[in-house]
Amino acid sequence: MPNSPRFPPRTRDFPRRVDILAFPACQLLDVAGPLQVLATANERLGLPLEPYAPRVIGAGEPFLTASAGLRLAVEPLPDADEDLDTLVIAGGPGIVQACTDPALLDWIRVRASRARRVASVCTGAFLLAAAGLLDGRRAATHWAHCQRLAAEHPRVRVEPNPIFVRDGPIWTSAGVTAGIDLTLALVEEDLGHGAALAIARHLVMFLKRPGGQAQFSTALALQAGGDRFAALHAWIGDNLGGDLSLPALAERAGMSERSLSRRYREATGMTPAKGVEGLRVEAARRALSETSWPVKRIARRCGFGSEETMRRSFLRHVHATPQEYRARFGA
Repeated sequence: MPNSPRFPPRTRDFPRRVDILAFPACQLLDVAGPLQVLATANERLGLPLEPYAPRVIGAGEPFLTASAGLRLAVEPLPDADEDLDTLVIAGGPGIVQACTDPALLDWIRVRASRARRVASVCTGAFLLAAAGLLDGRRAATHWAHCQRLAAEHPRVRVEPNPIFVRDGPIWTSAGVTAGIDLTLALVEEDLGHGAALAIARHLVMFLKRPGGQAQFSTALALQAGGDRFAALHAWIGDNLGGDLSLPALAERAGMSERSLSRRYREATGMTPAKGVEGLRVEAARRALSETSWPVKRIARRCGFGSEETMRRSFLRHVHATPQEYRARFGA
C-alpha cells in the first residue's frame, strides 16, 4: 500500500481543524484513538501539507483526569463561533456530569453549527443528544448504553448494532475502539480509501471495519460461552466450505448429536446450525468488503453452496443482499 493516496485532495483545504472535546473522567481511548489516527495521517501519508490540525480541548482547568487515571493537558474551549472542520466528542463515565452543564451544552450547539461535521465516540452521543443535535436522527453508542440513550432521548433513533452511524453531518460510534474506526471513516471521506487503509495498516489494525459491521462479531459472541467449544469453532473457521452438518460437528466434538445440540445452546444461546451460519456470513462479509471476488465464488468458499442461499442468510443477519453490502462497504 503506497503511503500517499492515489488522488491527493487539494492541499489548499489543509490543515483542517479538528477539536476533540474531553472532560473529567472521559474514556482515555475515546480521546487518544481519534487523535492518533489524525496524527498518523499527518505523519505517514506524504502529503505536501499536513491534512489535519487536531487539538484536545476541555472546559475549566488546563488539566483533567481520564477515567483510567491519566492526567491530560487540554486547551481551553475556543470561541464557539470560530471556524471548525470537525468536532469530536469523547465518551466515558464523566458524561453524566458533563450533560448537566448548561454552558457546555450551549457551547456544543453553537460550535456544531460552525463545523462541517460532528462526531461522538461511545457515550459521547449523550452529550450530542442532550444538546438536541440527535433529535430525529439515527445514532449509535456503546452497546451497554443503547437502552438508556433511547429511554432518555426518545426522539433519537438508536441503532444498537453498528459500530458507527452517519446521519447527514452527524457521526456517532459504538464504544472505545469503534472511535478509531469512525475516525478512519472520516479520513476516508476526506482523503480516500487508500489513505485510510494505509493508516489502518500502520496502526497494525486487524481490519478497517465498515460502519455496518456489528459491534459484536459472531466469533466474539460465540466466545461468550467460554472455551468449551473454542476448538470446534476454530475448526469450523478453517473448514467453512466443507461439511458442517450436525452429524459432522457432533463427530468432531466427540458427542452425540443430541448432546451437542443441548450443550451448544446452553453455552452460546444458539443452535449449532445458527453458529455455523453466523460464521459463514461473517467470512463472506470480509470477502465482499476486502476482495473483488465474484459473489458466486465467495458463496462457494464460505460454504453456502449457492448465491441464493447466501443471499437469504445475508437478509437474516445483515438486512441487505450481498450485492448491496458490497456496494456500501466494498473497497
